[in-house]
Parts: sequence; structure tokens; C-alpha cells
Amino acid sequence: MFFLYALGGAVLALVAADRLLPGPLARASLALERKRSGLSLRHASLPYLDSGTGKEVLLLVHGFAGDKDNFTRIASLLAPHYRVIIPDLPGFGDARRDPGAKHDMATQVENLRAFMAELGVQRFHMGGNSMGGFIAAEYAARHPEQVASLWLLAPAGTEEALESPAFQEYLAGGSMPLLVPERRAFDNMMTACMAKPPFFPYSLKQVLARRAVADYQLHCALMKDLVGSPHLRGPINTPALIVWGTEDRILSPKGAPATKALMPGSRMIMMKGVGHLPMLEATRITARDFLDFQRSVSMLK
Repeated sequence: MFFLYALGGAVLALVAADRLLPGPLARASLALERKRSGLSLRHASLPYLDSGTGKEVLLLVHGFAGDKDNFTRIASLLAPHYRVIIPDLPGFGDARRDPGAKHDMATQVENLRAFMAELGVQRFHMGGNSMGGFIAAEYAARHPEQVASLWLLAPAGTEEALESPAFQEYLAGGSMPLLVPERRAFDNMMTACMAKPPFFPYSLKQVLARRAVADYQLHCALMKDLVGSPHLRGPINTPALIVWGTEDRILSPKGAPATKALMPGSRMIMMKGVGHLPMLEATRITARDFLDFQRSVSMLK
């Protein structure tokens, strides 16, 4: 009985700490999640997570309003097969903030090209979600000799992808869920992004919300850069897996066949009941589909 009382007291203490000390608890939860996934935090021209081992390299690129930890959970399933590298893009996560810098797709591609050259990695597989998918596809179009394959999770980059409630609202008046002017708008962003949200500790949501509010003005400018970037142009001949959730409210699922049309021989998976972030909403299935795709590509070589 004493053990149960002690356990209950420990749980209550943890819940209280989660509310009263959001900064330290958020850092601790992220550190634990990274450790479980075999990732270490490192720094070069960009801050990044690195699994450190694997014959082939998989570079993962987060989306708008996201950061490197969007891929931390799924990395635990990928790290046994690849050296997984996940940077923060300029303007996001722990990366630099420079309101005077460019953040269009061509500039972000160049940021990543310089980053991978700094790490001494010449050829790699590349995945990305949303804006990160747009950047990954654009990278393959500009530097096809470097990209062995593409994994595009609800990528931006086509006119059809912008036929979504979020972007129609943005084009009409400038507001949208990914732009967070105040704390309560962060909850709206989470709801809009995910049909099946995983558990997030209160402390982590608080820290992420504060950062989103602080970044509001910068991200409004970055969104203009993103929307103003030219759409993807084909053909892109890199082997590609295109994944889209049927319940995506940020980028329209109409973008899936439009993206596929630019990539001869690519494969497309529509995930029923999933929103904009498959790697967080359906982690195991998303990882399994990617690894199956990679095995099939390897068989064709």
C-alpha cells in the first residue's frame, strides 16, 4: 500500500512540475525522446540531430512552423537502417533568426547543400514534410547527382496543394493556422495539422507555443517567401515515394497526384484518416512504407 501511495505522490509531483517548470521539463522530455531514438544533438552551420551510424545517409527536412524534432520519434525506426541527419532550417527550431535573410526555396536548398558539404556527405536519401518536402524535391531537381531517393510527406510545391482551407484563408486575408500570433492560436495549429495527434506533455506545448508567438512576425515574412517561390517543375527523375494524409487541412491532398505527375515512376500512398504530419500521427506505418519503398528501389538497381 505504501508503494502505491509513493507512486501516486511521484505522479502528482511530476504533473505539478510539468505545469510549473515547463522549460526544464520540455528540455528533459526532448532529451529523453532523442536518446530513445539514438539521436545526438550536434552543431555545424545548422543545429542538427544525428544518429551517427549507417552506411547510407537519410537527410530529413521539417516543414513550416516545425523543427528537427518532428522526425525524432520516427527516427527510432529508421536509425537501424540509415545514418539519420535532421537539421533545423534557418528561421526555425534552434537555428539562427535573421529577418534580413532570404528564406525562399532556392535559398533553403543552398543552405542544405552547404550544410551537407560541411558534413562531408556527397550522396544521400532525402525526405521532407510540407515545406521540407518542397525543399527536398527542389534539391533533387537542382542537384540530382546527390539525391539517391526522395520521401515526400505532404509536400508543398504545386498549385493544387494550395487548394486547402488553410491556404485559401491565407490568400484571402493573410491569416492561417501555421502563423501563431497568440498562445491560444497554437492549439488551433495543432488541431489543424493533425487528425490523430500523439500525446504532447503540457510543458512541451507551452514551450513550443511561446516560440511560435515570438516567431510570428518573422514567420509571416517567411510565409510570403514560401508562397512566392516558383512551383516545382518536372520532370524530376529521382526515385520518389509521395505520402499524403486524406484528412490534411494544411495542404490539399490534390497535391499528391499533381506532385506524382512531375516525377516519372514515383509511387504514391494516401493514408486514410491521417492529417498533415504522417510521421507523428502514424509513425510505425509511415516508417514501414518508407522502408518497403527503399527495399523495392534497391531491388531495381
